Amino acid sequence: MTSAALEPDDLNDRTLRDRAVAAARGDAPFDLLIVNGDMLSSATGEIRKADIGITGPMIASVHAPASRTDAAEVIDATGKILTAGLIDAHMHVESSMITPATYAETILPRGVTTVVWDPHEFGNVHGLAGVDWAVEATSSLPMRFIVLAPSCVPSAPGFECAGAAFGGTEMEAMLANPGIGGVAEVMNMAGVVSRDALMTDIVQAGLASRKPVFGHARGLSGRDLNAFMAAGVTSDHELTSAEDFLEKLRAGLTIEIRGSHDHLLPEIVEALNRIGHLPPTVTLCTDDVFPDDLDRNGGLDDVIRRLVRYGMPPVWAIRAATLNAAMRLGRSDLGLIAAGRRADLAAFDNLQSLKADFVIGNGEVVARNNRLNSPPHRIKTDLLENSVKAPQFKPDDFRIKSRGNRVRVATIDRPRFTRWRETETEVRDGHVVPPEGATLIGVCHRHGRLPAEMKVGYLTEWGAWDGAVCTTVSHDSHNLTVFGGNEADMALAANTVCAMGGGLAVVSGGVVLASLPLPLSGLVSEAPIADVGAGFTAIKQAMDKVVAWQPPYLVFKACFGATLACNAGPHQTDLGLSDLTLDGPLESPILEVTG
Repeated sequence: MTSAALEPDDLNDRTLRDRAVAAARGDAPFDLLIVNGDMLSSATGEIRKADIGITGPMIASVHAPASRTDAAEVIDATGKILTAGLIDAHMHVESSMITPATYAETILPRGVTTVVWDPHEFGNVHGLAGVDWAVEATSSLPMRFIVLAPSCVPSAPGFECAGAAFGGTEMEAMLANPGIGGVAEVMNMAGVVSRDALMTDIVQAGLASRKPVFGHARGLSGRDLNAFMAAGVTSDHELTSAEDFLEKLRAGLTIEIRGSHDHLLPEIVEALNRIGHLPPTVTLCTDDVFPDDLDRNGGLDDVIRRLVRYGMPPVWAIRAATLNAAMRLGRSDLGLIAAGRRADLAAFDNLQSLKADFVIGNGEVVARNNRLNSPPHRIKTDLLENSVKAPQFKPDDFRIKSRGNRVRVATIDRPRFTRWRETETEVRDGHVVPPEGATLIGVCHRHGRLPAEMKVGYLTEWGAWDGAVCTTVSHDSHNLTVFGGNEADMALAANTVCAMGGGLAVVSGGVVLASLPLPLSGLVSEAPIADVGAGFTAIKQAMDKVVAWQPPYLVFKACFGATLACNAGPHQTDLGLSDLTLDGPLESPILEVTG
C-alpha cells in the first residue's frame, strides 16, 4: 500500500490519470475488473448491479454489468456485496496487545482497509521516539494507518507522570511529519476549557497545521462543551448515554460511535432511528479491542454487525464506516466506490454477517478468505524493550504508614464514574487497616523519570477480592498498577509482571493463576494474535476466581482505566490520589489522624 505520507496526492499522478481515463473510455484495458457483484453506494444508499474497473490504485470505471471484459485480471463477485473499504475512525493498536503488523494481519482480511491510530500508549511510554516508531512500523503495511500525534502525554500533567511530557513544541514537531494525520484525542478537557497554556499550545499547533483535532469529551455538556469546541476540538467518542450522544451531535461534533461500550449501543441506535436519517457527522470506531475479542470477533466489522443487530439499517452502518469517515478525515479519495476514487474495496457475503470474501487495497487484492495474501512487513522492536523500571516489591510496600490509633481516609468510590468518599478506620502496628470492604490499589512509576515508589489507595464498590492482579496496561500513563484484597498477593503479582518485562498477572493465595507477558513497552507482544488472545482469555478466567464482577461498570475492563486521571473524579496515580479539581495530588489518602 502507498505510504500514508504520500496520499492522497499519489492519485494525481498524470500518467496514472492518463491510463485511468483511457481505460474508462474503453481505449485501454483495466488492470483489474470485478464483475457480477452487487455494489453498495454509500452516497445514495442503493445496492445495484455494477462492474468495477480498476487501473493501478484507482477506480477508473463503475459501469453496467457485462459491458466490459477487457482486463489483465477478472474477479467474479457473484453473490457478493461490494462496499468501499471500512474506516475505523479512532482506535489504539496497543489495546489489542499486538504489534501493528499483527493487527493488520488480523483485521485487513475482514474488510477494514483504514484505521485512525492514536499511539498515545507508545507515546506515554517512549515519548517522541514511540510515535516515530509507530509511523515507521505502519509505513510499509498493506493496510492504511493514519497515525495521529498524541495530545496528552501525560493525560493530566501535574497529577501523574508518564515516560515523557509533550507540549506545544513536541506537537509542532510531530505534525510537521507528513506521516502524521492530525492531533489525537484531546483528553485534558479541563485544560482545554480553562485555556491552560499547555493545552492551548497543543490545540493551536493542530489548528495551525490544518490537520483535524480529535477529541475526548467525556461528561462535557452545556458551557463546557461549547468551550471545548470553541477551542478547536471537533470530534468525540466518549459517549455516556443517548442523551449525551444527541447533545453532542446537535452541537456539531463529529461523533465516533465506539464499539467498546456495547451497553450504550442499543439506546444510541434507537436515538438515531428516531431522527430518521444518518447525519453525515456520525462515524464508527472501535477505540479499544482486547486481543481475544479481536481474534474471535474482529474489529470495526464486529461493531457494524452489532449495530445492525440492535436495529441500525445496514446501509447506514456502512455509510458511517465509509463515506462519513472519509469526509471527516478530509480524504476525498476514500469512502466511495466511484471513478477517480481510491480502489479500496471489500466483498462481503451479506451486510448482516459481514464476512469478507476478498479485500482490495490500493487496487491490489490483499486478502482472501480471511487471510492476507502475503505476510506483513515487520520492523525491529528494540526501542520498545526493557521499559519496566521497578524494584522487587514486598507486602509492606502496599501498606500505608500512620501514627495514632485511628484515621480518616479518602476512598475512590465506584468504577468508571468515580466520586469521593471518606471513612474512618483503625491504625495497627503503625499501618492503616484498609477500610472494611475496600479494595487496595497501588500505582508505581515505572518509566525511570521518578523514584519507583508504590502509591497506595482504597477503592470502594469494587467487590470482594480473593487475590490480586497487576498490569502495566493502565491508561494512559501505563504505570505499574496493582489491585487486590491482600498485600502479599499484590506483591507477588507485581514481581511476576516486572520479571516478564511487563504484562498482566493474576495471583490468589500465593499462587500465580495466570500471566500474560507483554515485553514490548509493557503493552504489546510479538506473538501471534491467537496466542495473545488465548493468554488474555486465561487472565480473564483467572480474574473470575478472584472477584465477582457486576456489569456494566464493575467489569475487568475497569481495571485498565482506573488510573485515567484526566476524567472527572478521583483516581489513583503514581503521584498519589488525584482529582483535577484539586491543586495537586494527595500523596496519601490519610486526611486526618482522629485518635
